[in-house]
Amino acid sequence: MHYATHCIGPCLALAGRKAASVYCLGSGHLPDDLVSQYGSPFAVETALIRLEGSDLTCEVSRSLYETAREYIESFDVYGSKRSFEWNRLAADRPVVFTGETAERIEVPDFASLLPEPVRQFTRHGVYGEQAQHLSFLQGSGHGGSHPHLVHEFVSSIVEGRQPFPNAEEAANWTATGLCAHSSAMANGSVMPLPMFSGD
Repeated sequence: MHYATHCIGPCLALAGRKAASVYCLGSGHLPDDLVSQYGSPFAVETALIRLEGSDLTCEVSRSLYETAREYIESFDVYGSKRSFEWNRLAADRPVVFTGETAERIEVPDFASLLPEPVRQFTRHGVYGEQAQHLSFLQGSGHGGSHPHLVHEFVSSIVEGRQPFPNAEEAANWTATGLCAHSSAMANGSVMPLPMFSGD
């Protein structure tokens, strides 16, 4: 969970809330060489995140090694009328549920929201043939989000406003993963999130 912002960030952004507390359990065991490299003995860590001022809860599971499955960074959203489940295989498509009716959908490319010179980078990386990490093969990283994040940050500077996420939100998102890992190391103890100020 040390580096879980890819999963935590979308959940908290969609909810429009900060994490208030988290508890997490570890499962399985990594080989000793990976334990010393990553500072975690667990093959899988699963966290429940309580949101500030809300009845919503987020669940995040993280596994990279010693787990028989295709690599994935994803999130699901469950509502009373509609739900979204990320595809479980890279070659598949996500599912939207309306009630109990399921429909596989194509996630649109929002490159049109970017300036023309950077639109091409939502689907194609700049790393060349040697970079075979899945996020590079899928585009310029994490479903094409990297150009949008960079554009938002640069635009906020040019326009003299706070970016999204701002420093306080980014600190909360990052601390959520760090506190989740601390919770797993403490056998699932509830960890309150530190309060960060944008001042």
